Amino acid sequence: MPEATAFNPAEVAAERVRQSIVTCIDARKPFLVEAGAGAGKTYSLINTLKYLIESQGRELLRRNQRVACITYTNVATDEIKARTDRHPAIQAETIHSFCWSAIRPFQSALRSALPALERWPERLEEANGLGQRTVDYNLGYPSVEEDRVLLHHNDVLTLTVALMNQPKFRRVLSDRFPVLLIDEYQDTHTDFAAAILTHFVATSTGPLIGFFGDHWQKIYGEGCGRIEHANLEVIGKESNFRSVPAVVDVLNRLRPDLLQKVTNPDAVGSVAVYHTNAWIGERQVGPHKKGDLPPQASHEYLGRLTAKLTEEGWDFAPAKTKVLMLTHKGLAAEMGYRDLADAFLRNDSFIKKEDPHIAFLVDTIEPVCVAYEAGRYGEMFAILGEKRPTITSKDDKAAWKRDIDQLLALRAKGTIATVMDYLKTSRFRLPKKVQRREELLGSNDPEHADANTLLTTLRAVPFRQITALARFIEGNTPFNTKHGVKGAEFENVLVAVGRGWNIYNFGQMLELMGATVPANKKEFFERNRNLFYVTCSRPKMRLAVLFTQELSSIAISTLKKLFGEGAVHALPPLET
Repeated sequence: MPEATAFNPAEVAAERVRQSIVTCIDARKPFLVEAGAGAGKTYSLINTLKYLIESQGRELLRRNQRVACITYTNVATDEIKARTDRHPAIQAETIHSFCWSAIRPFQSALRSALPALERWPERLEEANGLGQRTVDYNLGYPSVEEDRVLLHHNDVLTLTVALMNQPKFRRVLSDRFPVLLIDEYQDTHTDFAAAILTHFVATSTGPLIGFFGDHWQKIYGEGCGRIEHANLEVIGKESNFRSVPAVVDVLNRLRPDLLQKVTNPDAVGSVAVYHTNAWIGERQVGPHKKGDLPPQASHEYLGRLTAKLTEEGWDFAPAKTKVLMLTHKGLAAEMGYRDLADAFLRNDSFIKKEDPHIAFLVDTIEPVCVAYEAGRYGEMFAILGEKRPTITSKDDKAAWKRDIDQLLALRAKGTIATVMDYLKTSRFRLPKKVQRREELLGSNDPEHADANTLLTTLRAVPFRQITALARFIEGNTPFNTKHGVKGAEFENVLVAVGRGWNIYNFGQMLELMGATVPANKKEFFERNRNLFYVTCSRPKMRLAVLFTQELSSIAISTLKKLFGEGAVHALPPLET
């Protein structure tokens, strides 16, 4: 963080926000803190909790009540607990944990609502109905056992929304939690956010509601995004404690309705944009690749720019600089699943696990291997559906170990084909769709020709690329847009922007910026704008952006307005 001067504009702006929050709490008026990137949202949230502890903590404990603070990661939950000294008046939990703790006592209502949920009619029919089984939630893997049913993660949220329609549930929830704070509100489940607004904010009853977040940092599809209601006091946090003025100036031009003040107006840094319009050669074609450089050319331009920035004083050690790639083929190559990505025409087929083989291998086989390697055997058997595995002797245990060890060996060195062929002849059960596709492989039926071609290509891919894909999807890489980038900060950031995503075209986003965005383009524009904003707001000192896709004159003009006329550079053609 830049060294602070005697006068700290960011601190002055933050103090105004603190006072506004306190006023809302004392008046029990629902509020929403809109905190742009680097504004210190978590700091404001912690200060709010500390004020509640100081002003209401003793009375809350006397009444056996708590302040609920909903977050979206276990890391955030642990941080809140630590920074509030684990005060007993504060109940900080992830949204799934909080919702489950709230609905768990209402077993009769849960049994009534569960059969209406997606996929549950089939599960319950196979088990001869729900009966009086206990509704439970453990690892998030759905199943029906002899005396209980286990919910999926999404089921917990859906059931909570259903119970919110019942006055008794709302009364009990309000009695337990007179204050409910929601962190990263833009990522809140859409129906859950709507229920909070409908039953509490709109009626001015129930818990005091406080939202903390930034709708410009909604960068994946599941969240509700912007929250608006006439009863909400919107508090804009116009501070930036992260970045130097050069970076914040770009953010302010990008987002003039939430102008941020810096910690140190004299701190030195830099911003620059580089484009590749001068490249000579044929660019890629196709609906999601059009206008982008061939992969090898993109790689070479990135390497040359990295060398140039190094000469200018950038330190590309991992602790100092991050390279964020907003191009899926480039990302796939960096992450180690390029062949897998090339097998599919659509990214959603593997990123969203629409393909049955990908879904099975990423959601079942890979987690089984990870759980086994970590010694979490109960979790491993739960994923496999072996709730009570037959292990009655040392021989049984040895057989399980032998089978899993063999799977791990093939996972490390084999192809998807060798893993699938082993699974078909082992104790592991294949989903019906996967089994059917394997049985049809090699058939001469023209109806299955395209599916067989895809599966043949997929089976030839090294299985380690499934492991790499799973790491990306689960957010375990710095390139993932699912909390992997959001919230992080680095001294320097180099952003590589290209095509390859079916839902992103940053060149087109730049063309729309500053104009009236058509209604049918609004969702597309905001998705692109938000991810661009999040990546450009990560650095503390230096920001560079490389465009490998060809940019129109309008897009380049927009970049000059955002970054400054002298900060936009045309890279020379590559030598042939």
